[in-house]
Amino acid sequence: MLEYRILGPLEVVGKRGPLRLGGAKQRAALAVLVLNTNRVVSVDRLADDLYAGAPPLTAVSQVQRQISELRKVLGDRAAIETHPPGYVLRTAPGQTDLDRFERLAREASDSEPEQAARLLREAVDLWRGTTLADLADEPFAIAAGRRLEEIRLAALEQRIDADLELGHHRELIAELESLRVEHPLRESFVAQLMLALYRSGRQADALAVFRDAREALVTRFGIEPGPALRELERGILRHEDSLAAPATTHSVVAHGVLAVARGPAVSKGLLRLARLAGDEVIFACLVGDGEELADVERLPRGERLRAAAFVTQDTAEDTLRLAEAHDVGLVLMCAPPALAVDAALPEELHVIFARSPANVGLLVRDDIDFTTGKDVLVPFGGGEHEWAALEVAARVAATAGLRLVLLGTRAGKGRRDASRLLADASLAVQQIAGVEVGSLLTEPTEDALVADVEGASLVVAGIAPRYRQEGIGRMRRALVARASAPVLLVHAGLRPGGLAPRWSRTRFTWSLAA
Repeated sequence: MLEYRILGPLEVVGKRGPLRLGGAKQRAALAVLVLNTNRVVSVDRLADDLYAGAPPLTAVSQVQRQISELRKVLGDRAAIETHPPGYVLRTAPGQTDLDRFERLAREASDSEPEQAARLLREAVDLWRGTTLADLADEPFAIAAGRRLEEIRLAALEQRIDADLELGHHRELIAELESLRVEHPLRESFVAQLMLALYRSGRQADALAVFRDAREALVTRFGIEPGPALRELERGILRHEDSLAAPATTHSVVAHGVLAVARGPAVSKGLLRLARLAGDEVIFACLVGDGEELADVERLPRGERLRAAAFVTQDTAEDTLRLAEAHDVGLVLMCAPPALAVDAALPEELHVIFARSPANVGLLVRDDIDFTTGKDVLVPFGGGEHEWAALEVAARVAATAGLRLVLLGTRAGKGRRDASRLLADASLAVQQIAGVEVGSLLTEPTEDALVADVEGASLVVAGIAPRYRQEGIGRMRRALVARASAPVLLVHAGLRPGGLAPRWSRTRFTWSLAA
């Protein structure tokens, strides 16, 4: 059975490959019939389309000759039936790429987002370039191409909507940036890009896209953006809840992780943690000179892992450059060796903390073992960096298949216990991370904290809010110096987190700040 393709240059494909079609008029006649499969096309209509509305006196006989030649090329006289007042190309379901496209689009309209995205991606992939590109000068092909391009773009918009509903906003940004350049006046792509940027924590960029689109419309046509686009801009300015990313299983820190190693040695624990904390890992080995570069250990390889080593004279700037260029959600680094005894953090960490759009994690010790089945534990008091620590811990626990345990303080003189706060945090985590969450109450002392984290697979703690004055904080220094479990200290990035509720600005009375 022949396959007719018009979503690109015109092709007819048989068992042995594409058939050799004749000249422009023969191809044009076939294109008109393919665009109208299973419908009668009159000889007059064919003549008008073939001769741009000004057919010669011999047009009827020339149309008949083209049909006769086409039947020879197709090798099946019955493929094109004579049916007064013209001809009809008989095709079975799926015999044309346009029919397959329409069937996939119809099926997608009745499907759930994941299935719809897959079907629409398959439908759009049927395009092989510009519709009827080899007949670009034919008026009928120009009009048909515009109609088909419109249905392609509509399907593309629907596929992107489905991907946004699935929480794939970060992955869509590059594609939508390209579509905005190709179709600067198509407001639907502008809106989708604004939403993807906003959900990725890039509110300023989302608003800049709106301003650029408005300027283009006003400059070229003297009109303002449509109501839907203006309402989206207002919603972004107000941080409306309806614009938030959908809650999906394992969506916490679901983007890339940048793991930064100082010196030629590859930290196995850092790499192991990075693989659990993100969908894709970028491993960067930063060294001080060419001799160290020559001594770099064999860089890790694997699926969803990219690695590189280079010389740097400014670790902070190069770390920030990589984090921004690859739009990662978490930067992982090994903690400075003196962290347990020195209250002051190195200046390069102050620079990274102050400017990183992503959360930053400092790993203390390299001996991480997630095969024991022990809990991932988070000392939690509701501070900004503790919510960021909870996001990272939830992702690691979910990926490793471990339980997440939140640790708060018991009731004391003049204060209630932290169980309500832990319950709120637990519900937020369960909504978006699909992980088992437990709670544990402890006394607010160094000894009690160190004892209660004993044996955990990993302890993830938020950095002190006053880290410039206090360093990591007294309680955290106790964890780093005395806990047997590996410790990860987390600083919240500039990008809004996906977990902390708005009321988290008010911190619980006890935290690890002391």
